[in-house]
Amino acid sequence: MPLNTPSGAASGTITVTLNGNQATISEHVSGLATKLPTDKKTLDALGIPAAFAGAPFPHVQHIHGPDAALGAGGAGTCPTSAADSNHDGLITTGEAGDNYGPILSTLSTAPGGTGDEKSADATNVKIAPGGGSFTYNRTITLSSASQAAITSGKAVIVVHGLNPANAPKASLTVPNDVGLTLPGASKPVAAIATSPALCGVLQASQMSTMPGGGVNTGFASTKSTTNTTAMAGGAAAIALGGAGVVLMRRRKHTTV
Repeated sequence: MPLNTPSGAASGTITVTLNGNQATISEHVSGLATKLPTDKKTLDALGIPAAFAGAPFPHVQHIHGPDAALGAGGAGTCPTSAADSNHDGLITTGEAGDNYGPILSTLSTAPGGTGDEKSADATNVKIAPGGGSFTYNRTITLSSASQAAITSGKAVIVVHGLNPANAPKASLTVPNDVGLTLPGASKPVAAIATSPALCGVLQASQMSTMPGGGVNTGFASTKSTTNTTAMAGGAAAIALGGAGVVLMRRRKHTTV
């Protein structure tokens, strides 16, 4: 099911092509929050400084998964409503952590800007893609933890930031649970800024060519292969869910 978002309200696709530790990412999402509010009362209530008024709504996004160095696990799954431990109708980042794990790589718009859970990149809204719909194309260097999570089938793509028009009411009134205070603010920003909106699990499959129909899940031994990972819609999909599909291609080159 879409996370904190009505079914069909948001969707997206992402393709990740791997060459060693280099990941070329092509992503498009739509149906997310468009702009930050402009009236002072709402900004103050949400913990958003006036300097951000009317700006494109920032959507921090990451590759999540287990990380032994951080001492943090992750089941490699997207959360269901069962993760809402306090039953307020909102699945927060903290509540979803046992499912998708810590941040392994940040998918930002800035040079570098791909740090993990311990990096300022992870929650830097100034380098996050923004707006209700956006296209993201970039090649990044993956962390070793991201590579390991992808290899083990426990890598999860998460896009954060809820649409005030259809977000759970609790997201507007409770502070975020990752300790994020925006620059210039006097209190933590509301959970609407950090709670997950889209989520999808990368599931590896390998083939020499991309099929016209479904994804081939066999693993063949070839000199030059393409691993295609599908993240499809359904109960726990990125709204990249519903009908959305996320593909990851991994190319291996062998010198003969």
